[in-house]
Amino acid sequence: MQEIKKYVEENKQRFLDELFELLRFPSVSADPKYKTDVFKAADFVAEKLKEAGADQVEVCQTAGYPIVYGEKIIDASLPTILVYGHYDVQPADPLELWHTPPFEPTIREGKIYARGSADDKGQFYMHVKAFELMVKTNTLACNVKFMIEGEEEVGSANLSTFVNVNAERLTADVVLISDTSMISMEDPSIETGLRGLSYLEVEVTGPNRDLHSGIYGGAVANPITVLCQMIASLHDGNNHITIPEFYSKVAELTEEEKTALNSAPFDLEEYKADLDIAEEWGEKGYSTLERTGTRPTLEVNGIWGGYIGEGAKTVLPSKANAKISLRLVPNQSSAEIAEIFQKHMESIAPASVKVKVINHHGGEPVVTPTDSVAYRAAEKAIEESFGKKPIPTRGGGSIPIVALFEDVLGIKSVLMGFGLDSDALHSPNEKYDIFNYYKGIETLPLFHKYFAELSK
Repeated sequence: MQEIKKYVEENKQRFLDELFELLRFPSVSADPKYKTDVFKAADFVAEKLKEAGADQVEVCQTAGYPIVYGEKIIDASLPTILVYGHYDVQPADPLELWHTPPFEPTIREGKIYARGSADDKGQFYMHVKAFELMVKTNTLACNVKFMIEGEEEVGSANLSTFVNVNAERLTADVVLISDTSMISMEDPSIETGLRGLSYLEVEVTGPNRDLHSGIYGGAVANPITVLCQMIASLHDGNNHITIPEFYSKVAELTEEEKTALNSAPFDLEEYKADLDIAEEWGEKGYSTLERTGTRPTLEVNGIWGGYIGEGAKTVLPSKANAKISLRLVPNQSSAEIAEIFQKHMESIAPASVKVKVINHHGGEPVVTPTDSVAYRAAEKAIEESFGKKPIPTRGGGSIPIVALFEDVLGIKSVLMGFGLDSDALHSPNEKYDIFNYYKGIETLPLFHKYFAELSK
């Protein structure tokens, strides 16, 4: 551990400078105007993998954005770790809410503020620097493969094809991912499950053009009003989702599982204070930790229609749209949920409007084992680095490719995230603690060490 700490200490400013270079690329995969920057970010990652000591580094083109691949095979008899991450980021909107420019990383109170700092540039780049550390100190205990993609934030549309075509090349014993969070640095944890996702868009169309709200108001259905009524009906008074068959395959937690989940440190008053809310909201009969980690949800991510510019324009709009994400739990299928959602929205729409549902992308929920060699290696690494045994938790977010790796490559993943729930992922002023960044670089080599030892 001392050798690891020494190398990090000697190179910490360079490690930070390189991360800042990466964060300056506005690699927003959802917006075509950033296309050039997404490709530049891929080239940067490839160059840094080469500098760190990876062999056969390649920027693999896809039908969308490239996947950066690199490897270091030191001994075919040793176990192989496949590191996954993504260099694309969410849009930075709304820009006016950022305290500093989203693609000009800024340090305030020991935290790096920038889009992608925690999700996922700061976290996957820890692996690149940890790998460099092991190569330079001749302590690499496993073969390592890297697969860093540029479309995670838009559903990883081309990753499945790449994984299927390159299944032999990607052969490994475990997938190691840092794209999740810990409870805190004082209470380290390992996520052992992720929710799936169905991401859809609803379009409601009324008249064939925008109308004068005085002449036609009260006689023609307003698509915004209808859409709002439809969305409001998707939850009942207990905040239970009202779509028929939505819960039909959801497995309830056992009492033992509930007890274990709710034993994780959690202060509801601190939670509310951090978010500046007077009361939490959610499905009746479940705790906050159960709602965010083990229960399916339906959230409206955006809604628009009509005139939203400066001043007044009194129109009855022709169309209204909403983007909706449904987080799914084990046994639920993203394709099935998308289908029943579409049928339900069509069934509750009044005859005065037309409804169109667009299925953008989806992913399946996963639960990772806590009795595997990989989990025990992660547990030992974190315990040595933090001085405390990590707590197993369930994550509320989605990493759809975890299920893909299991289905196609036949290997499980271990989720060693070093972010925090308070990092403002997908929000203005996203941040990542400098301490967490360095702590990750120090801890990851220990995972490699223990994974090699426990695999014997």
